[in-house]
Amino acid sequence: MIDALPRREREVFETLCRLESGTTAEVRAALADPLSDSAVRTLLVRLESKGLVARASGAHGVAYRPAQSTETVAVGALRRLIDTFFAGSAASAASALLGLGQKLTPEEAAALEAMIDKATQDGEDKR
Repeated sequence: MIDALPRREREVFETLCRLESGTTAEVRAALADPLSDSAVRTLLVRLESKGLVARASGAHGVAYRPAQSTETVAVGALRRLIDTFFAGSAASAASALLGLGQKLTPEEAAALEAMIDKATQDGEDKR
């Protein structure tokens, strides 16, 4: 559903996912190309009506958050990215990410090795 959103709604939604929670002013401040407060509020209400955003009143006014966990949204977006640009190959996507030249911390490298070991083991278990 996120892919079908108009550009500005998607931008506001992605910004809210990055923030995990925020007021209209916080979302507005985090946008790369800020909109007016009323425009951001309108977009958040539209996203809420589509079931993508939830709101709650708090000490600092109304706060918005993604209706689904950020992790769930990220997994779906990553799946679409892999299907679209890497023909469904997670290995190709991982190779492209590692090819960007960013250094991995020892913790990141260990986590990747553990995930590769688990994915390899899971594949052997299914044979």
